[in-house]
Amino acid sequence: MTPLQPARGTRDLIGDEFRRHHHVIEAARRIATLYGFEEWATPIFEDTRVFARGLGDTSDVVSKEMYSFEDRGGESVTLRPENTAGVCRALVSNGLTQANLPRKVFYAGPMFRYERPQKGRYRQFTQIGIEILGAAEPLADAEVIACGWHIQQALGITEGTVLEINTLGDAPSRDAYRAALVAYFTAHQDRLSADSRMRLERNPLRILDSKDAGDRAIIADAPTIFDHLTPEAAAFFDAVQRHLAAFGVPFRINPRIVRGLDYYSHTAFEFVTERLGAQGTVMGGGRYNGLVEEMGGPPTPSVGWAAGVDRLALLLEAMDLTPPAPRPVAVIPVGDAAEAQALHLLQSLRRAGITAEIAYKGNLKRRMERANRQSARAAVILGEEELAQGTAQLRDLDAGTQETVPLAEIPGRLA
Repeated sequence: MTPLQPARGTRDLIGDEFRRHHHVIEAARRIATLYGFEEWATPIFEDTRVFARGLGDTSDVVSKEMYSFEDRGGESVTLRPENTAGVCRALVSNGLTQANLPRKVFYAGPMFRYERPQKGRYRQFTQIGIEILGAAEPLADAEVIACGWHIQQALGITEGTVLEINTLGDAPSRDAYRAALVAYFTAHQDRLSADSRMRLERNPLRILDSKDAGDRAIIADAPTIFDHLTPEAAAFFDAVQRHLAAFGVPFRINPRIVRGLDYYSHTAFEFVTERLGAQGTVMGGGRYNGLVEEMGGPPTPSVGWAAGVDRLALLLEAMDLTPPAPRPVAVIPVGDAAEAQALHLLQSLRRAGITAEIAYKGNLKRRMERANRQSARAAVILGEEELAQGTAQLRDLDAGTQETVPLAEIPGRLA
């Protein structure tokens, strides 16, 4: 029989790969806590409307990448492709939209997208993310960015990583910019890719995201939003930049960073690196002021980011994250009568925080050989004579010494 393999676009996390993923998540969790973020966990599948409404039915995620299916009750459910929509849904579902705002939320967990697998991109992948729900001030935008930068500093991966920021302006700015883009791209419509011609009718800002080489040449001369910002939108972006400077976060402005959905506004940003080839974005986000309303809640200005743990973990590949293995204590019963007492001692050692092992079979010689293979620091030998006296032989495997010790004293001697 041919051995079964993981489904395409998935893989097992074992050994160093698991340790790198765990390290990323734990570092992010620790730093997010310093910034006052509370961890939430939402279901990995939701009513499909959470994402179809939250991401927009013209987005690639909704139209091409979602794992959606009917359950046995005939309801359409979707494995979550991202978690911002789920967090906003949770805010509304749990009646949290009216009290104690803003809410600062951290999350970590698996996401699912049907896309072509490649290095750093899988169909099941893990994301970390933070959201500040219910804060309209530019300081919130700067703080979520500063938290992301701090996490990268804690991971030691900031070398070669650059923060790029842009503004999408307020609604009047965006409307004026959309009109300018439509006029510009219409003049070059015959040279656009098929996808971009479709986006020109539905959502022209998304043309700026195109990876098509022909589109990129046209995009290079496209107008930017800075000629269309209202004074209020310009002041907001200026404030974000001042706060980032005060937080000590370096950045550069990239006018081509956009978000294609109408509820995004003001700040958009990405942390990018050249160390991962084509998959250069390691963290990205922005301000969204209408998503909670899409979930049935009141107007709730919010901002946040998400980061792929797989890509962050790739930046850790050169680091040795293997923890030093604790050297165990080998508990060795000699004879059937000693086994029950050996198991009791084994658990006593573990409750005292001492790594302890017992071989499942073998005579004294074979068990001692196994203890040496495990680099055990000590062996506790229980025979019939020791059992009768309430003692054990404690052998220091480094020094080669051995002494008789009362059973009750052994955990303390080995701590």
